[in-house]
Amino acid sequence: MDSSLFDELERKVERLLQINMTLKQENELLRTENAKLQFDRNGIKSRIDAILEKLQEVDHL
Repeated sequence: MDSSLFDELERKVERLLQINMTLKQENELLRTENAKLQFDRNGIKSRIDAILEKLQEVDHL
């Protein structure tokens, strides 16, 4: 094989490795953000459930 083909292949592999690393970093950031959003959602859900429970108690009076 021609050395230029090896050089081209090497560049492509390096680029793919860079893309892979970037995607892994982005994935980790998204996982962190998702965990925070789930935590926030659960807190809001708990507050809504408590309000609904109080409304049901008032309705039964």
